[in-house]
Amino acid sequence: MSETASNFIGNIPQNYDKFLGPRIFAAYAKDLAARSREVNPERVLELAAGTGIVSRELRDTLSADCHLTITDLNQPMLEVAKGKFTEKEKVSFDTLDATNLSLERDFFDLVVCQFGIMFFPDKEQSLREASRVLKNNGVYLFSVWGTWEQNPFAKIAHNTVSKFFPNNPPGFYKVPFGYNNVPALEEAVLNNGFRSVSITEVKFTSAIPSATDFATGLVFGNPLFEEITERAGDPHAVCAAIAADIEEHLGAAMPIQALIIKAVK
Repeated sequence: MSETASNFIGNIPQNYDKFLGPRIFAAYAKDLAARSREVNPERVLELAAGTGIVSRELRDTLSADCHLTITDLNQPMLEVAKGKFTEKEKVSFDTLDATNLSLERDFFDLVVCQFGIMFFPDKEQSLREASRVLKNNGVYLFSVWGTWEQNPFAKIAHNTVSKFFPNNPPGFYKVPFGYNNVPALEEAVLNNGFRSVSITEVKFTSAIPSATDFATGLVFGNPLFEEITERAGDPHAVCAAIAADIEEHLGAAMPIQALIIKAVK
């Protein structure tokens, strides 16, 4: 599942950015950027930056003298991110695997990763790599989604698509919402290069101006699209069904909830 879950290719990056970004990522990007500013870093590394939703907030929020290194394993996602910056801005881009960073040891003041670690095939190794590239007393800020119950849009998407494939339901939505056990997170952080950790629950209410647009992101903005087509399904039919269920069960707004983890080396 890890390969499929991280395979953001084709038109997925554009749909992800346009239809999911404003609904589920933007508020957390602003929150993470504000927390990053408190660190007052000179060098920042962003992992699994995707289409640059957090990257843009970081650049707008941090000191102009701070250098931001923006990375992702998926080049198509980074290409969208690059379009959000000018040549004059103090940023650089690199295609990197978060579990095997070809970067200097003890170099960054801050590492940031929004909703990425859940997709890493070796999460503990990714923590060790983040610690390795951080200076002593450096900070790793990362976020993970809460449960399906706390993020009902994900439960709706999974249950609705499963009705189309009862014998072999797509599993994408199990991945980003399955890494949120607080004691296990604390243990993983402290056992892999960090001396302290604090975890904060952050809740938002997100507007849904168009159930159809949001459903488009939920189907065509992530690897669920490939899981549907691999099963010879019709992604447009699934999208319409998800839109109907979102409109029925969530209406014009929805709760979203995540954990923000601050780890200090």
